[in-house]
Amino acid sequence: MSQSLLRAIALLERVAGGTATLGELAEAEGVHKSTVLRLLRVLEDSGYVQRTDDFRYSLGPGLFRLAQQALDDIDVRALAAPRLRRLRDDVGQTVHVAAFDGRTATYVDKLEPRDAAVRMASRIGSPAPLHCTAVGKVFLAALPVPEREALAATLDYPRLTPNTLASPQELLAAAAEVARRGWAHDDAENETFINCVGAPVLGPDGRVLAAVSISVPDVLLPREAVHDLVPHLLSATQDVSRACGYLPAPPTGTEPGTEPGTEPRPDEESVP
Repeated sequence: MSQSLLRAIALLERVAGGTATLGELAEAEGVHKSTVLRLLRVLEDSGYVQRTDDFRYSLGPGLFRLAQQALDDIDVRALAAPRLRRLRDDVGQTVHVAAFDGRTATYVDKLEPRDAAVRMASRIGSPAPLHCTAVGKVFLAALPVPEREALAATLDYPRLTPNTLASPQELLAAAAEVARRGWAHDDAENETFINCVGAPVLGPDGRVLAAVSISVPDVLLPREAVHDLVPHLLSATQDVSRACGYLPAPPTGTEPGTEPGTEPRPDEESVP
């Protein structure tokens, strides 16, 4: 890859971290302002960066169009399949993938062990109730609190087992715990003999694209042992999230050369 292309990518990443002046970007890259300006003009002409009235650079609309197209093109099921097959084989249990349309969770994939002694009743395309499945709780927990509360208030709460959560208050308390902890459980809440753990798959913007669960009949493992599978689950969902373009937030702090106000604003049309 050419040095100019690498430098242009680095500039985009720095601008994505916060608006910056030409001087700040040049200092951070360790090159002359004229080199940075030449690249910024190419990026600006393409719509990938834009310059504000106070001579600072921010991401441009062209980049957002590309980002939206990338989001639209993400096929979570296809990207996840190799890693989730490995998860299934590692734990020897059934793995589900679910999607969410804002109100309803739906199973979109199911990976069963080849020698499964007990088959799950779930089917691809069947709904996953939000109030009594691990994947449902993952999706609910991902919503902003006002949306979470509004949705919980509209749900039906059929009691499918003695452990099923039966009210918005119980579900909201469980969702808050999921949001804090990062994973969900279904302790025989949807079916009397099935325990599950679930975790989110995140997209480039940090939003939940899908939820993955491990489901285990209690004749194979007790509930506590199912919870012990969470590290395997989180390792898999983190790998799938990265495959979908998610990058964890960098440590707090500002990179050298990007502090606002470190130098006078230059007239960028005449580079000293």
